[in-house]
Amino acid sequence: MSGCALIKGHRVFSVLRSYSLEHECGDELLPLLLAHRDVVNRILEELWSHIEWKKRKLPGKKQWRLLPKYKVDIHSGEYKKELRDSLLQEWPYAAHWVDSVIKTAYSIFKTWRKNYVKGERKRRRPTAKRLFARAKQTLIKLEGEKLRVTIKPDEYVYLELSKRYFSLPGEVSSAGLGEPIITPEKVHLPVHYGDGNQGGNPSVAWDFNLLSLDGYSPETGWVRIDTKKLASVHISSFEKRRSVQRKASRSKKAKRVLSKYSNRERNRARKHQLEIARVIQSVAGVVGLEELKKQGMHTRSRIWNRRISRSDWRGIAKILEGRMGEAGVKELDPYGSSSYCSRCGWHNRDLNGVDVFVCGGCGLRIDRQLNAAINLYMRLRFGYTVKRVGGKKRVQLKMEGASQREWWDTVVLPSLLGGCVLTGAERKTPDELVRGLYDALKPKLYYAYDRYADAYLRTPT
Repeated sequence: MSGCALIKGHRVFSVLRSYSLEHECGDELLPLLLAHRDVVNRILEELWSHIEWKKRKLPGKKQWRLLPKYKVDIHSGEYKKELRDSLLQEWPYAAHWVDSVIKTAYSIFKTWRKNYVKGERKRRRPTAKRLFARAKQTLIKLEGEKLRVTIKPDEYVYLELSKRYFSLPGEVSSAGLGEPIITPEKVHLPVHYGDGNQGGNPSVAWDFNLLSLDGYSPETGWVRIDTKKLASVHISSFEKRRSVQRKASRSKKAKRVLSKYSNRERNRARKHQLEIARVIQSVAGVVGLEELKKQGMHTRSRIWNRRISRSDWRGIAKILEGRMGEAGVKELDPYGSSSYCSRCGWHNRDLNGVDVFVCGGCGLRIDRQLNAAINLYMRLRFGYTVKRVGGKKRVQLKMEGASQREWWDTVVLPSLLGGCVLTGAERKTPDELVRGLYDALKPKLYYAYDRYADAYLRTPT
């Protein structure tokens, strides 16, 4: 995970990486973790009691849904203070743990509400089942190779860090640590590291496809990562698993073989996902990713549905979110990114899976995936609003000053052609250059899997 900090007016980028270490203090921490979980559920129950359900019509649709609305302002300072004071009356541990409990409960409730509005959760109160606690920085202190955790006033538990498999940055102190998450078996320790490259890398928006990842920014131009090798891992594993899947319900040996093939596929795919995330992180300082949902992409075609289910988009996104954090990864609405012209905004309603995007408004002829990456970059750079026009969804850019077409000709076109937009001949029409872009353009940066290096390397185009 990563983020940025402001120090004396300067913006300093840093990386927050999380590591897991086993500890032997489970018996000492267990009473605290149990009390922590009980109070989290108590807060969730109270927040749930403040909800009233309002019937609202979904925008652009005929359906109605029950959406949650709070009877009181649960985010006000007065409400939180009253909640904190009531919890402290029967709390036997350090008072700062109550702040951690409230923060955890609010985070769980916020996530449930967000997913419920999306239609991914049921109208049921969320509950905390796992034993864990997030410790505030005021509850921890780094003392040499040990992490001191305050349980009660003047009562501490020391977690051993000498067996760590990672190096702490020089001059590390308690301020260099994030808020560790403690479980009965492990401690997940976030550590801040300075990042000398991330602040200088540009923002790049990425279009996810079945066999490639296409990125764009004016600084890097068109970037493509070939993911055919990752797709072949799933295809070959699918054929192997299918041969023993029917026998798995009747034979224990077949069930073990099926489990072996599944684990092998997951581990091999994970290796490729980590390598692809490394390449993306080396190219971009801020990453714009499509917020894709596989549930809405399924059709009646069994072959297509299998391809979608085998895609690794979400796995790569999670790795990047873990490494770069919310400050480094932005999720973008993918609606219309492939079907709208990035130069003039004309809507091509007849793509039908073709590789070339042809604009009927300005004559732009460009690779379809590159056009989608440019659209996503503009949403990342300028921001956007989602509207309903005539019952249909529309993503509107927040551009100020120059028009979209002027910005495209001034910024995007030189970045695609390497800055050389003058041919020496007189242009017959203003759109002469863009009509032949598909035949003239190739990715400036192209990465593919090299089996000898066992890594994704840059290859000439």
